Amino acid sequence: MNNNSDEVKQIATQLLAAMLSNPHIYANLSDEGAAGQQEQKLRLVAVEMARQLIKDAETP
Repeated sequence: MNNNSDEVKQIATQLLAAMLSNPHIYANLSDEGAAGQQEQKLRLVAVEMARQLIKDAETP
């Protein structure tokens, strides 16, 4: 389970970095900095995307 958790974290980090660098998705930092609502939402989306990618890759 820990390996899967590490894999989700790694993929989510890569997805989040890509989303943060895309000006069409994420133009500016919010006033709250990294703890803002917009940033939290992007983190959740990245984690869910990572979980789904792993699930799809493991499904025969």
